[in-house]
Amino acid sequence: MANLSQIAGSYSFHLVGAESLAASTFWSTVAGIVWIVIMTYICYRGIEISARIQYALLSIEVLILVIFSLVALTKVLSGASPAGSLHPSLSWLVPSGLSLSSIVTATLIAVFIYWGWDTAVSVNEETSDPTRTPGRAAIISTLLLLVTYAIVSVATVAFAGVGSVGIGLGNAANASDVFQALGSTVFGGSGLGKVMQTLLIISVLTSASASTQTTILPTARTALSMGAFRALPAKFARIHPRYLTPTHATIWMGGVSILFYVGMTLVSQNVLGDSIAAVGLMIAFYYGMTGFACVWYYRRKIAAGGRDLWMKGVLPFLGGLMLLGAFGFASYQYAQPSYGKTTIFGIGGVFVIGIGALVFGGVLMLVYRVVAPAFFRGQTLARRGAHDLVLAGMAQEPASERESVGMPGAGMPDIVIAPDLSNLPEGATAIDAATGEIFHGPRDLKQETGSPVAQKR
Repeated sequence: MANLSQIAGSYSFHLVGAESLAASTFWSTVAGIVWIVIMTYICYRGIEISARIQYALLSIEVLILVIFSLVALTKVLSGASPAGSLHPSLSWLVPSGLSLSSIVTATLIAVFIYWGWDTAVSVNEETSDPTRTPGRAAIISTLLLLVTYAIVSVATVAFAGVGSVGIGLGNAANASDVFQALGSTVFGGSGLGKVMQTLLIISVLTSASASTQTTILPTARTALSMGAFRALPAKFARIHPRYLTPTHATIWMGGVSILFYVGMTLVSQNVLGDSIAAVGLMIAFYYGMTGFACVWYYRRKIAAGGRDLWMKGVLPFLGGLMLLGAFGFASYQYAQPSYGKTTIFGIGGVFVIGIGALVFGGVLMLVYRVVAPAFFRGQTLARRGAHDLVLAGMAQEPASERESVGMPGAGMPDIVIAPDLSNLPEGATAIDAATGEIFHGPRDLKQETGSPVAQKR
C-alpha cells in the first residue's frame, strides 16, 4: 500500500505538469494519503461500486499499455527507434546463464507482481456465481497478467535497449520510472504524441489506484473472516446494514496503511524501496504454507488419484516446496549487509522488514491467544465430525465442476445438516458422507435412542 500510494501520489502531479511537486517527498506523500482515503471510501461503499471502478481503471490501463507496446515494437521493427534499440528475441524469455541468486530474486519479484490475482477468491461470496466465477477469475487474471507483462516488458527493452547504449533510455537510472522516461520518445512530440503521453501517465495512475483498491478489498475480507471466528476482535466482523461491506475491517485497513506509509517515509525513502522485496518475501511464505495446507485439507480426495491427485496434491505441494525454498534462500541473501538500499543493525533492511513483520505478527497472535483463546482452542471454528450429515448432492463436486477451469475446491462447500434435520430444506435429503446413509426430512424421522434412523434407498 505504501509503494502504490507513493506512485499514485507522484503521478497525480505528473498528470498536471507539477514536476516539482511530484519530486517532493512531502507532497507526494500527501497525495498518496488522499488516494488511500479515496480508495478506502470506495471499498466502504460497496462491492458493486468497487467493481465498476475497477472496470474503468483497468480498461484504461490495459488499453494504453497495449498501444504503448505496439507503437514501441512498430518503431523497433521499422527501424524508426533510437540508437541502441534491440530486436526482440525468444531467447529473452529463457533464463539461461542466470545464477541461482538471480533466479530466486526474480521469482520473489514475480510473486509480488502477480499478487492480487486472488482478490476474486477473497470476495467469492459476493460474486454472482460463487461456484465458478472466483476460480475462473483467478486463472484468467493470471494469464492476462502474464501476457500483459510479457508484451510490455519486451517492447520496453526492445525500444530502450539496455545499459548505457545509445541515448541511454535503458540506463539503470530510469529503472524506477520507465514510462516517464520513455513516453515522450515512444509517442513523439506531435499533438497526438503529447495526448498519448498524458494517457500513459493516466494508465500508471489508474494502475496504482486500482491496485490500491484490490489490496484493501481482500485484506478487509480476511479480517472479516478472522473477526467472525474470533481470531480478531468481533468488531472486525461488523457489516454495514446498507452497503453490506465489512466497515470496521475496511476502515482499519486504510488507517493502518496510512500510518505505515507515513512511518516508512519519515524513516527513509530507501526503506520504502526495500519494502517491495520484503513484501515478496512474506507473500512467498504464506503462499507456500497455503500449498501445504491444500494438500492436507484434500488428503482424502488425493487418495482417489486422477485429477484430484495432481490439482489438489502434487502441484500445490510442489508450489509450496518451491516458494518456501525461495523464501529460505532469499532470507539468507537479504540478510547480507550489502543487499538492498538500507542496513539496520548491520543486517540487510529487506530481511529486517520482511522477517520482522512476520515475527511481529506471530507475537501479536500469541498475545491474542492469551487474551481471547476461543479460536485457538477450536471453539469458534469447529472441525466437522466423521459422521456429520451434509446435504445430499453437495458431498462431492459435480462432474461438470471437476472438469472446469478453476482453483481446487472452487465449487460450493458441503452444507452441514443439523443432527435433528431442523435445517434440511423441504424435499431434500441428508447423507452421512462417511457411510453413505440417507436421511429424509424431520417428519420421517424415527426416534431411536435420540438419533435419526437412516432410510436406505
